[in-house]
Amino acid sequence: MDAERAGTDPALALGQRLEEHYRNIHATAMIDVPICNPALGVAATGFRAYGGRAFGIVTTPWFMNLVALDLPHAPPAARVAMGTAVRIGLPAGNASERDTIGRVDFGSLSSPVFEIATIEAALNTAEEAVRAFFDPSAFEPPPAPAATLDRRDLLRGHLRKNEEAITQ
Repeated sequence: MDAERAGTDPALALGQRLEEHYRNIHATAMIDVPICNPALGVAATGFRAYGGRAFGIVTTPWFMNLVALDLPHAPPAARVAMGTAVRIGLPAGNASERDTIGRVDFGSLSSPVFEIATIEAALNTAEEAVRAFFDPSAFEPPPAPAATLDRRDLLRGHLRKNEEAITQ
């Protein structure tokens, strides 16, 4: 994560703090846990402000999650009981508290992460996920399916009547 930009961008700064938090967990509690992928490290990707919260992807050797954190100086998200599923305008996730960071909502993208071979592949996946979550076209309804041509309507002349009604 870019430390210089994180100093001026609160969403990036929160992503950096969360990355540091999980680096500490990796170096202590998760150091030899078999669910960890030894090819991966800890990284925070694509953190940005959205709706008064910071959203981004956190990758660790044991998970890849979309996370949401309250931004400083923004109204906090509504309180929920730990483990409660919440809808935050993006895919649903769980709410939890981190001692040094505060509330972190997260939705698992992958856990465990054995199918990811390198940290570079993990970061590319995270960048694509962030793009997908924030791409406005992803929220547009799909185009209507093309009208099907019914041979009976064609032979009975109904198709011509439908075309005339559409053009008027």
